[in-house]
Amino acid sequence: MIYVDNLVLDDVSRGFHIPAKPEILEEFQLVMADKDASVSDEATIVSKDLSLSSAILKAINSPFFGLTRTISNIHQAVCFMGMEGVNYLATALLLKNAFEGETSCLSFDRFWNDATDIAQAMVFVSKNISCNVPSESLYTVGLFHDCGVPAMALQYEDYKNTLDEADELGFNSIIIENEKYKTNHAIVGYFIASSWHLPKDICNIILQHHELDFLFKVTGSEEQLIYATLKIAENITERKLRFRQSSDWQFIGEDVLNVLGINTDEYADLEESYCATRQ
Repeated sequence: MIYVDNLVLDDVSRGFHIPAKPEILEEFQLVMADKDASVSDEATIVSKDLSLSSAILKAINSPFFGLTRTISNIHQAVCFMGMEGVNYLATALLLKNAFEGETSCLSFDRFWNDATDIAQAMVFVSKNISCNVPSESLYTVGLFHDCGVPAMALQYEDYKNTLDEADELGFNSIIIENEKYKTNHAIVGYFIASSWHLPKDICNIILQHHELDFLFKVTGSEEQLIYATLKIAENITERKLRFRQSSDWQFIGEDVLNVLGINTDEYADLEESYCATRQ
């Protein structure tokens, strides 16, 4: 289990390119904290940013959210998803924009395409197994869970080589990152998510998302459900895109299915159904 203290977070804040939280998100969250604020107040703020508004509507209206009608404006989106739900989506989408234009050793386009695929797969899985976690929370985790990766890529010129080395070994990159950099993308991602004021449970998932003992003792908590949904989505997308299992699946696949209450045949059907929607 990963634990972080203030010294670790101070090192991250000094040494890494951590994108500042956008003003529109600050304004948005201030309105959320105002008990007298209305849906119209929040919708007005989001509507100021046309690209953000379009991205939110595109995400909500994607087939993976399974809406029976089209959401055509931000006011409807806030009414449908609630202030907190739109805040989650806005935060995730703005983070993606925050790294645009930066030069690094990685292709950020591919990184965010993969993150979007995982986010959509998480929502798809949730809808098909009746997972009692809000879709917007799952989508946010899917987009955000590896957000430390672009920050690491900006900081270390050899970071792509590190990921390639882990890929060749068939393991996640956390151990190699710790050895080479004395930190890892999960800790950096936790700092970014905390700086952008994501909920504590989502921040914790980001911190622990490569911890192979996270499901060792099944508690039925929402955090375990989110973690398990993330892991099954990672494996589904990795098999679809690269025809192999995700790095963690060999260690935790059985526990993931147990937490989600499905068997191997049901998992196979789920994977096949998801892949069919992406053709």
